[in-house]
Amino acid sequence: MKLSSLLKWLTGGSEAFLAIPIAGGAFIFSNGWLPLLFMFVFHLITLVVSAKDKRSYAGSILGMITSAIGAIPIVGWVMHTVTAIVLLIDAGRSTSLDNKS
Repeated sequence: MKLSSLLKWLTGGSEAFLAIPIAGGAFIFSNGWLPLLFMFVFHLITLVVSAKDKRSYAGSILGMITSAIGAIPIVGWVMHTVTAIVLLIDAGRSTSLDNKS
């Protein structure tokens, strides 16, 4: 498995956790919105590694946008959910490509 695929699985799982309505919001709020900053940097790293591996990085761009507007309660929840779905589908496709080669 390539590093880009692993990072997509990790960022997708993290976004899925943040998409849990009360738990994700409480985690973000209780940590002073630092998880959003962490996720922005994590998505940026994933974007760079994915670009280097010549893999899709649309999920990482969406993740950075989500991290930027994730502090808005309902909008953040929807964005975390959509981003998690996009990243996990992309991770599955990347892993499938890794297994074929």
